[in-house]
Amino acid sequence: MTRTILDIHILQNVPPSNMNRDDTGTPKSAYYGGVRRARVSSQAWKRATRKRFEDLLPEGELGVRTKKVVEALAARITAREPALEDTAAQLATQVLATAGLKVEVPTRKAKKDDGDTAVAESKYLMFLSRRQLDALAELAVSASHGGDVAALKKSLAQKEHKAAARKAIDTRHSVDIALFGRMVADSADLNVDAATQVAHALSVHRSDIESDYYTAVDDLNEESETGAGMIGTVDFSSATLYRYAAVDADELQRSLGTGLEVGEPPSTPTAKAVSSFLEAFITSMPTGKINTFGNHTQPSVVVVKIRDKWPLSFVGAFEEPVPKTEQGGFLRESCRRLAEYVPDVERQFGLKESPTWVFRVGEETRDLASLGTGVTLSALVEQVEEAVAERLEPSA
Repeated sequence: MTRTILDIHILQNVPPSNMNRDDTGTPKSAYYGGVRRARVSSQAWKRATRKRFEDLLPEGELGVRTKKVVEALAARITAREPALEDTAAQLATQVLATAGLKVEVPTRKAKKDDGDTAVAESKYLMFLSRRQLDALAELAVSASHGGDVAALKKSLAQKEHKAAARKAIDTRHSVDIALFGRMVADSADLNVDAATQVAHALSVHRSDIESDYYTAVDDLNEESETGAGMIGTVDFSSATLYRYAAVDADELQRSLGTGLEVGEPPSTPTAKAVSSFLEAFITSMPTGKINTFGNHTQPSVVVVKIRDKWPLSFVGAFEEPVPKTEQGGFLRESCRRLAEYVPDVERQFGLKESPTWVFRVGEETRDLASLGTGVTLSALVEQVEEAVAERLEPSA
């Protein structure tokens, strides 16, 4: 069976910054090829990508990841039936429990608040689409017969209502749930396999961490008052990063389902989700210490390939750290390395020629022009969406 797997490879220059720090405030790092590299965790970039979705996709196609799932559902119940405001939280708790999600009042709230008014929460972040929350709210309203909690509990004991609650959570997944997956500790059958894998971004070269010593002056100090009102240090690093992600379009389609609108081709939801992820992943940036460093950069190179066997990262091209050129900089040599490595590794593994697009900026990246079709960002997103849709369409 031919698969449709999207490989996304990015080279991006990032100036002094601290996008993703550890518990000591130091930029994250990792050893690769025997030397210390700058690192941005996959979790940080996935979070940035999800935030970017808010600018690219309608709210209804996105999910909510929260422990406050009772509050979220209660708000939707109240929106449907304002008269149920007083019992909405209890109705939400009952419906969620029937669906297989355990919620309880946190100890910290039970001690501070009256047990009757404290709102239950899940013990872990729960990822639900807005469509799923709406379906649960509709069930709570219809099965409670006017907001009667006892009536709802009795109704939910019926087999068809139990099935409806489970179905509400296990169908019509949002784009971000289908892409990044969902784990439900209490009900493994509600888990959603992630269609996307995101690697930790690594610098292609050795990267040292530096510290900035700063002072702040008290605006109301008199001329005679010397010294700073505040002193401190902040750690930072700079790097040319190699970023990689893979999207399994077949898995994504299994989670999203086929076309939902009348007359919509079956592949449309998946193709749109792939192109949205592509644009969001390319243009997003983790926001750690962004006000301090203003490190707003965009990639210099994006190489996208559609494969039919398995995903393949090109990080091996940088196992030996890239040295800076005589003029300084790592981008030019990084591009040269990739231009040699990519065709070699594909030839050795017998990977047949695959659709490839190359988005690049600057003369330093010209060595990569031969890898595929040169495109702008908008053309890249549009052409990849069309290619995925075509591959996923059922044969006539």
